[in-house]
Amino acid sequence: MIASAPASSAASGWVLMSRKGFAAPKLSSSAAYALRNQLSSRRGLATAQEPYDLVVIGGGPGGYVAAIKAAQLGFKTACVEKRGSLGGTCLNVGCIPSKAMLNNSHMYHMAKHDFKKRGIDIGDLQLNLKQMQSAKSSSVSKLTGGIETLFKMNKVDYIKGTASFQSPTKLDVALLDGGNTEVEAKNIIIATGSEISKFPGIDIDEKQVVSSTGALELDAVPGKFLVIGGGIIGLEMGSVWSRLGSEVTVVEYLGAIGGNGMDTEVAKQFQKILGKQGLKFKLQTKVLGLEKRDGKCFVKVEAAKGGKQEELEADVVLVAIGRKPVTEGLNLEKVGIEVDEKGRVVVDSQFNTSVGNVKCIGDVTFGPMLAHKAEEEGIAAVEYLKAGHGHVNYGTIPSVVYTHPEVAWVGRTSDDLDANGIKYNVGKFPFVANSRAKTNDDTDGFVKVLTEKETDKILGMHIIGPNAGELIAEGVVAMEYGASSEDLARTCHAHPTLSEAVKEAAMAAGGPGRKAIHA
Repeated sequence: MIASAPASSAASGWVLMSRKGFAAPKLSSSAAYALRNQLSSRRGLATAQEPYDLVVIGGGPGGYVAAIKAAQLGFKTACVEKRGSLGGTCLNVGCIPSKAMLNNSHMYHMAKHDFKKRGIDIGDLQLNLKQMQSAKSSSVSKLTGGIETLFKMNKVDYIKGTASFQSPTKLDVALLDGGNTEVEAKNIIIATGSEISKFPGIDIDEKQVVSSTGALELDAVPGKFLVIGGGIIGLEMGSVWSRLGSEVTVVEYLGAIGGNGMDTEVAKQFQKILGKQGLKFKLQTKVLGLEKRDGKCFVKVEAAKGGKQEELEADVVLVAIGRKPVTEGLNLEKVGIEVDEKGRVVVDSQFNTSVGNVKCIGDVTFGPMLAHKAEEEGIAAVEYLKAGHGHVNYGTIPSVVYTHPEVAWVGRTSDDLDANGIKYNVGKFPFVANSRAKTNDDTDGFVKVLTEKETDKILGMHIIGPNAGELIAEGVVAMEYGASSEDLARTCHAHPTLSEAVKEAAMAAGGPGRKAIHA
């Protein structure tokens, strides 16, 4: 063990105070962990403490779920997290705070533009951005604290610090409270997540040029907000600031918004709807660079295939071109853990790395960078350790864009099926024909179901419309169990609900003679 000065001082003080009858000082979880090691070694044991059955590096959605599951299955478990709060990027600066801002900015936009026609008259409407940011932060702190409580309930040791491999079974942890400690484990899971990809030549200062983290912390509504990247993060953040009053322009290199996996027909409809909301798009456009002048940002762009250059002015620029795996500082090369050319840790079908007792899950390895994908992998990886088998169906992992309307999808797209020569049927149903959507005056979008022509098996479901992120779960369950569109069509759905649109799309997906009732 590498001795830690603060922990050593704490150990001496604790022993002295205990002997004199005084109450022991309150220590952080990391300091307490180091203190236990100090005291154990002083008792003459061969090692500071018995090795853990499992140590998880990273306390994000994949890591904390894996740690809790391992403890539930009887493993002596610890989780090492360097941020100082659990939940990873998702909970601290990603999924959760962005959804708080999306929800509350939508309420503000509704109050400003929609309430009057619904018979709700309000007085002088004012945006209190400081309070909106405070509400967001409150949600985050409650949830991070909740995970710590879950760790205590399930007896997971929480070590606050940065871990690096010293051997396949030993980690050196630089504690946030100061000093270092050594942690030994029979098995280790890497779950260190991802971080923003930087745009070459553009420095992010989190004030005028921001990542998604900075975009969630702005203390004033920008006059002009420019987004580099038309994927999920860029569109969500663009929607927030558009609703709050910014003039938003999205610059995207590709010819469509939404990123990988979004059906082309859905993407086109999505762009039309966002355009009506005030967002402007410059597609097939390449960003050449950025300059700051007179307190403004000036982004130089040109057509992706070359052409006349132009300069776009903005008060704030969001760089949202994707994310990359976090492996720096892990010392992977020392123990021979293989990474690929994109920096992802290489794993097999059971999440094993090139080192036998080390597994890897989540954003830091292959597959979509989604919190729920990481959670599923965390559970499966632990089940492989316990029982030798686990399950993640990568064909049924849903994706959601939390704008309004929401966009959600699972499975294959029309483009994918066409490219692979697979014959299929399409069933569509518009929300304008759904009674609940009509009653709520929220009718943009549709449900689209794709089925195999020969067997009627559901191959994909794509939804743009109200509550799409909730509705897509029906498609996920159906595909997980190999259901046909007829199975969905013959399942009774409550009336009036938005879910009836899923039923009616399924009714129309079975080929000749199969039609929706209300469209």
